[in-house]
Amino acid sequence: MPEFKNILAEREGPVLWITINRPKALNSLDPDTHFEMAAAFDQYAADETLRVAVITGSGERSFCVGSDIKGPILTSIEQYPPSGFGGITCRFDLNKPVIACVNGLALGGGVEIVAACDLAIAADHAEFSLPEPRVGLAALGGGGLQRLARQMPMKHAMDLVLTGRRIGADEAKTMSLINQVVPKSELRARTMAMANQIVEMAPLAIEASKQVMVQSFDIPDLKAAIRKSYPAAVRMLASDDAKEGPRAFAEKRAPQWRGR
Repeated sequence: MPEFKNILAEREGPVLWITINRPKALNSLDPDTHFEMAAAFDQYAADETLRVAVITGSGERSFCVGSDIKGPILTSIEQYPPSGFGGITCRFDLNKPVIACVNGLALGGGVEIVAACDLAIAADHAEFSLPEPRVGLAALGGGGLQRLARQMPMKHAMDLVLTGRRIGADEAKTMSLINQVVPKSELRARTMAMANQIVEMAPLAIEASKQVMVQSFDIPDLKAAIRKSYPAAVRMLASDDAKEGPRAFAEKRAPQWRGR
């Protein structure tokens, strides 16, 4: 992994931890940080030995509070990296999983990053809000409005979006914004446990599963969604791993996944 100025990109076995490392700015994102995160995700996508990525923030106070309003602000989606806010919100071709490890405040764009991740686990002191309407704006930079309308019950999404109020981790879980709430002292370990559960699975099966779920969501007709051909699923079914799994089960041993 290359050296970055505003983020840390660290491997822990097959897991890539991407840490927004601007604690004095509450891990807000300036233009350089967007592009550094995009580069880190490019590396993750290209490296077959990396199986799961985790996004978190430095320290215990903030995950990410969105854009850094004290410096230059990106005002249109065209100014962000092609992969979007934080290098993740428009990355629609990434079939490998991403986990949000929410270690504190997730405000504005921070919520949009959480929504763009496949799974989210939060410390019990974490808080979430979309405060943009308080300053005459809306959560447009990272597709937050569009994602929340799809991921959450609409009344919950409207509550979060229209009131601008700050909610705690337990309420965020009730609203389906996150998956788990854990004590802050256990956050990293519990996130790694979640990542390792994924790592135990066949890599091509994970990629196929994510691709089918994401791409089929845009097909309103269930019959058409089921009959559609998904490239990652085709690759999985033709792989050695598809033979190794049943063989290992029959032989009562752990499978040896090769990712091909």
